[in-house]
Amino acid sequence: MKPEFIGPLVVVALIVLVLIILFKTARVVPQRQAFLVERLGKFSKTLEAGFHLLVPFVEIVAYKLSLKEEAMDVPPQLCITRDNVTVEVDGVLYLQVMEPDKAAYGIANYKWATIQLAQTTMRSLIGKIELDRTFEERDTINAGVVDAVDKASEPWGIKVTRYEIKNITPPSSIMDAMEKQMRAEREKRATIAESEGNRQARINVSEGLRQEAIMVSEGEKQKLINEAEGRSKQIELVAQATAKGFREVASSLREAGGLDAMNLRIAEKYIEEFGKLAKSNNTMILPSNVADLAGIVATLGRTFAEQSSVKSSSK
Repeated sequence: MKPEFIGPLVVVALIVLVLIILFKTARVVPQRQAFLVERLGKFSKTLEAGFHLLVPFVEIVAYKLSLKEEAMDVPPQLCITRDNVTVEVDGVLYLQVMEPDKAAYGIANYKWATIQLAQTTMRSLIGKIELDRTFEERDTINAGVVDAVDKASEPWGIKVTRYEIKNITPPSSIMDAMEKQMRAEREKRATIAESEGNRQARINVSEGLRQEAIMVSEGEKQKLINEAEGRSKQIELVAQATAKGFREVASSLREAGGLDAMNLRIAEKYIEEFGKLAKSNNTMILPSNVADLAGIVATLGRTFAEQSSVKSSSK
């Protein structure tokens, strides 16, 4: 190689070496991540977000961990309830790395380990309750899984924030039985509601009839009271008019010619009534002294005059 080419080659080699050293030593840590640095194979420090320089060929980045909350699917598994029914349960586990050094060196794979803990805890909790209650006790089961897994994963620097059951799937035979039970329960509630409605309707109708009967009787009562008061008033008015008429007749009889006028009136009424009797009956009854009309009228007039004088004197 010619000497004039040696110099440029050395410069290029130096530039490449510098770039390699910079690549090995300079580190930019993104936000919400942590880089674990080992010095000669031993954990040295944790790099947080920002720019950092490492000692070349002495310090290396061994682990890169995310500090964000992560959601992991817990695969479906078969669980046996307290009443010996097999159900398939799956869920979602939420966790967050709180201490990166423990998560990296405390266990080989913290994600796989926490999923296994969630599955075993779920099987244990499902085995303590009956099938019917598994659908009601979701919140209790979720809280139990979170509490158990969080305590177990504490040495690994992991914080389990929550667990949610996605599906609880019983066998098809159990599903059919549950569907029939729910259908029967709905029909029972519908029958009860219908009977309650009919009962209330009958109560309302009877109450309406009762109110109607009371109002009708009150109306009849008021009607009878009004009719009685009307008849009483009528009798009173008739009595007053009759008394007034008697007084007027008595007064007229005491005047000059009053008795003659009364005799004439009596004779007219006698003849009128006698004529009616003759028209309405085939058999006519005649008084023995029918020819003595004047005597009859005179006798009636005197009798009426005497009665009027007696009434006047009594007043």
